[in-house]
Amino acid sequence: MAADEDPTWATHPVTPQRFEDFGDVINASRRKTHCWCLSHRCTQQQVAELGDTREDAMRALTAREPQGVVTYRDAEPVGWCSIGPREHIPRLVRSKLIRPVDDLPVWSIICVVVRGGHRRQGVTRHLLEGAVAYAGKRGAPAVEAYPVDPPGRMDTTMAFVGTRAMFEAVGFDVVGETDAVASRLPRLVMRRTPT
Repeated sequence: MAADEDPTWATHPVTPQRFEDFGDVINASRRKTHCWCLSHRCTQQQVAELGDTREDAMRALTAREPQGVVTYRDAEPVGWCSIGPREHIPRLVRSKLIRPVDDLPVWSIICVVVRGGHRRQGVTRHLLEGAVAYAGKRGAPAVEAYPVDPPGRMDTTMAFVGTRAMFEAVGFDVVGETDAVASRLPRLVMRRTPT
């Protein structure tokens, strides 16, 4: 691509055919102990029942239905967003700290990852826009996220969603506050309606 050309962006659900692309974003070295975005979806026992490794377990879940979306820039996988109906995310369903704000059957974003070497290049905006569009096509009445609102730079080891500004930039509004904290700050409930 020439330096003056805009990149081509696309976001797709992670199907078995796109699983390797998802893996390249979240665990390029394929470490066996890596999270694979399972901690909010499965207990340790369920992970063991699904496969020999966490990667195997996520492959098994992906074979049933997409567990999120991957964003591509010029056909290269650069971002991952774990998104699905809140009712399908057991850790949120059981949470006493991140309770529903109403009865709307929202979809929840529980993780956003931008591949190393591609950060601060606009990936997150395209990733979140694509995730919301995907949820809308699947019938989601709204999409929620649970970020923090840090006064400065947030602890970059936090993978559970991100910061308020990241979501405000793509049209999410604050609709509540949780009892959960991250980096000693309360988590917000932010919501956007797919268009």
